[in-house]
Amino acid sequence: METKEQNQLLQKYRQYLLLEKSLSPNTLEAYLSDVSKLLSFLNDEGIAIQQVTLDNLHTFAAGLRDLGIAPRSQIRIISGIKSFFKFLLIDEYIPTDPSEFLESPKIGRHLPDVLTVEEIDRIVKCIDMSQPEGHRNKAMIETMYSCGLRVSELCGLKMNDLYMEEGFLRVTGKGSKQRLVPMSPTAIKEITTYIDGTRNHIDIKPGFESFLFLSIRRGKPISRVMVFDIVKKLVQEADINKSVSPHTFRHSFATHLLEGGANLRAIQCMLGHEKIATTEIYTHIDRNRLREEIELHHPRNSKNW
Repeated sequence: METKEQNQLLQKYRQYLLLEKSLSPNTLEAYLSDVSKLLSFLNDEGIAIQQVTLDNLHTFAAGLRDLGIAPRSQIRIISGIKSFFKFLLIDEYIPTDPSEFLESPKIGRHLPDVLTVEEIDRIVKCIDMSQPEGHRNKAMIETMYSCGLRVSELCGLKMNDLYMEEGFLRVTGKGSKQRLVPMSPTAIKEITTYIDGTRNHIDIKPGFESFLFLSIRRGKPISRVMVFDIVKKLVQEADINKSVSPHTFRHSFATHLLEGGANLRAIQCMLGHEKIATTEIYTHIDRNRLREEIELHHPRNSKNW
């Protein structure tokens, strides 16, 4: 349980994250939750924040591993803690940063499951178009796949983000950064059908008129949980035995672009990745095709040698 002083620090830290970092609400709450875990540990050990050492932080990190917390979650927690101590240093609450040399666990690159074009077609065919939400669900699936959107970006789309004649979407991604993403003719067609049909008959609650994808019954923006549930149900009905989430359509978008010969920098821009290294994971997925090309075309693989 945090002390009064710690609660005041957390409130100052919240303001720092809001004003200096422009974090999304989900990321902001995750950072505050991670720092609360550390403060709870320090209280149990009887250690004041000003007295924290690198060894104390190593003990805390080891505790995360002992609790069975996944490496990626450990990385996020440690990142939040390093951000907190950086804030304390800037605020002159501490003279030095004990987290400066705190290392995150090393993890191998995970190659996510990717859907084939045939599997995506099967999922789309499982949408019940006789139901009011059918056109909305089809438009959402096509938009996620053809534009490579994160689920939070999909849920946050607004009517004025659509540039239908130009064939672009304006997407607000992480850190409130905006980017323009080309739309496929299929996505444009399905979004238009949904807007002209289903959406015009929804009783939209005041304040939510600008959002594109809405809950049919509640008249509010569709939630991340709803999108996950819709995808899970469709994947089951399509009899696809892969680990599929809304994010899988984003992975499939990038992989299919790469397989089709798209430039990695172009894929980076469309995905909204700040660093090219984040996008480079998709080059590993396509490794088998590259090997086949080398074996077929490289002179050292010629049977004449």
